[in-house]
Amino acid sequence: MKFIVIRLLTNSPDPDTGRRASATEVLGDAIEEASYFEEIGFDGYGIGEHHIDDAEASSPAVILGYLAASTKRIRLFTGVTVLSLLDPVRVAEDYATVDVLSGGRVDLIIGKGNTEEQSRVFGYTNDDQWERNRENYELLHRLLREERVSWNGVYRPALDAFTSRPRPIQQPIRVWHGSATSTQSTELAAKWGDPLFSANVSGPLEQYQALVDDYRKRWVDHGRDPADALVGAGSAGLHVHRDSRRAIDEFRPRYEAQQAFARRLGVPPTFTSLEDAIERGSYFVGSPAQVIDQVHRYHEALGHEVQHTAGIGRPDDPISRAGIELFASEVLPYLQRDIPDRLWDRWPQHATTTSPH
Repeated sequence: MKFIVIRLLTNSPDPDTGRRASATEVLGDAIEEASYFEEIGFDGYGIGEHHIDDAEASSPAVILGYLAASTKRIRLFTGVTVLSLLDPVRVAEDYATVDVLSGGRVDLIIGKGNTEEQSRVFGYTNDDQWERNRENYELLHRLLREERVSWNGVYRPALDAFTSRPRPIQQPIRVWHGSATSTQSTELAAKWGDPLFSANVSGPLEQYQALVDDYRKRWVDHGRDPADALVGAGSAGLHVHRDSRRAIDEFRPRYEAQQAFARRLGVPPTFTSLEDAIERGSYFVGSPAQVIDQVHRYHEALGHEVQHTAGIGRPDDPISRAGIELFASEVLPYLQRDIPDRLWDRWPQHATTTSPH
């Protein structure tokens, strides 16, 4: 199994002081973090995309372009690219550029987005988000694989023998379909033979297992070999301490801050407490042995080969850093060896066009 860190670069005012960190601080932390997580053995680092007042992550391609120069090995992820709001030509050009600068280390996770606030910024409504996401992906799929693309659709002007530049090093760049609540994502991923990335953040395990099961079913319905389906999964929180009670107590303030942020976004709570979230959700909190068991429980349900750790602490906080480094020394290497994956070793490095069956 591979492990990646995904940051949304949230930046809300402090509830006590009203102070908000500067963009220089937030982005500087991300740059330092990527190198730190690479050094201690993580496999990827990602930046989400938000166009809201409480985040500094409006331009992931720019940030990842910087990280391409400041890292050497770690994969560079988006999480997610809000494709329903973006021009697929721009997306293809931006991330092919990052792929070239990084020596072929880019993975995209795309999604339609989940807030009306972001849609309004771009002049859209949520009514046609799924259709925009579908059409934009079908063009992006071709642009990343083909030259001289001719295309006609509903939501952007037609293309006539257009080649996006630069061409990516990876042929093709892998695109994951982010899935949180709808089978429309699972269908699009299965139709095009792409991997699925299950969000696994706000709901119980059973919610996401149903979507992953649907993806695998649709994969077979499209005439594909079930062994070729590839799944990634998220997590809402991660903290490790040798004393499991200390792990929970140390993580509790972070959990409560997450819940407060979700309430501000209008997201209703799913769990009654942190203990309930650990029991039923994707919170990996406890001793090293407990966290290994928690990840295994998710893997048994989802069969995933990459785990993102969006809820991992910040290395500039001493308590979080101790938990990160215990995870990196006693949990990460074990799970990397114990759960097989096909993430990059077998990803095709030749130009192909995968047509839906």
